[in-house]
Amino acid sequence: MEKFVVKGGRRLHGEVEISGAKNAAVGIIPAVILSDEPCILENVPDISDVSISLRILYEMGAGVQTIARNTFRIDPSGIMNFCVPYESARQMRASYYFLGALLGKFNKARVSMPGGCPLGDRPIDQHLKAFSALGAECSIDHGMVDVTADSLNGSQIYLDVVSVGATMNAMLAAVKAKGLSIIENAAKEPHIVDLANFLNSMGADIMGAGTDVIKIRGVDYLKGTTYSVIPDQIEAGTFMVAAAATGGDILVKNIIPKHLEPITNKLEKIGVNVEEFDDSVRIWVDGPLVKTNIKTMPHPGFPTDMQPQMATLLTLAEGTSIITEGVWEQRFRYVDELRRMGADISVDGKVAVIEGTGHLQGAPVKACDLRAGAALIIAGLAAVGVTEVEDIHHIERGYDNLDRKLQLLGADIVKKSFPGASVKKAL
Repeated sequence: MEKFVVKGGRRLHGEVEISGAKNAAVGIIPAVILSDEPCILENVPDISDVSISLRILYEMGAGVQTIARNTFRIDPSGIMNFCVPYESARQMRASYYFLGALLGKFNKARVSMPGGCPLGDRPIDQHLKAFSALGAECSIDHGMVDVTADSLNGSQIYLDVVSVGATMNAMLAAVKAKGLSIIENAAKEPHIVDLANFLNSMGADIMGAGTDVIKIRGVDYLKGTTYSVIPDQIEAGTFMVAAAATGGDILVKNIIPKHLEPITNKLEKIGVNVEEFDDSVRIWVDGPLVKTNIKTMPHPGFPTDMQPQMATLLTLAEGTSIITEGVWEQRFRYVDELRRMGADISVDGKVAVIEGTGHLQGAPVKACDLRAGAALIIAGLAAVGVTEVEDIHHIERGYDNLDRKLQLLGADIVKKSFPGASVKKAL
């Protein structure tokens, strides 16, 4: 068992390099299955969700070679098993991308229902609707999802709700289907564009990624490629908020400023200074933080994955702020932990009302999911005293060396081991 111990009160200053995008990498790694040759992936983040994805490929028979810390060579030619190992798959939500990739390559797949952060129901009905439209038969039995097809044929796919996962899975399944597939009401997030670019670099024919209509003309063969994963917009946004919460001044490097616009716009409304460069952004604070209202929405709206971090910042701002969660029904589970630190937040359904108190107090807290964990670390950085954050395995699912990067910016944060509950009980 490990925890982060954070001593607050230090302004962050300096430069930080952003890693590859978690949400892109966990889709691109399964997509390698579709290749008929080995692929090299660069700028892959060193996070547990990536480790699990690579382990799944290895357990299924793929050759996985580490070339450098963030670079891997994957040879999918040895994959003969269409069932993703249960224990590995249930540890992460993105395991369902193996459904689309295996179906697209072998016309069959078997994967457990997704795990990951407890943010509410994670229905995959839109994923299955897309597979069915392409000609697959789908069933769920005892927590396992089975999809099979005699052949996959291009089709019109309309998603009833905007879903990142269903959009990416539909792309994976359709890329080798016969004929033209059209995905309507598609999600538009940057990692969807990145997946399309990766597949196109192997010889796929995908047009319209980043819009609400994606057209895919199936191909017979996909060649190997070398591809670099895009920078992580949520990691970048997390550091931007951390700088603002500590009254700091940092340069966030290796980013795509366009991807950060929803975050940048809200930070500027709160009173944070933001200066953009070609592939970096400077964040600094030289005045009071003020209230604002936020509603999370699919891209290009404000991302739900930045909501907890921004809520933490708004506890330090002047006035009353309102956050409306438009994506996940249980995204506010972290609020009780912030209250332990002195935050004044009330929640009614999908709406949180934040009364800015201007200060937080260190306390022992637990990360209930990935982004909640990041928010609690930010709170600890800004708080008076010491904050201990437990259940940090959630944080390490999506942040590459977060504690080390913060240390280089001047934060007082260390990772410590502590006895698990069973050991404490025995003592």
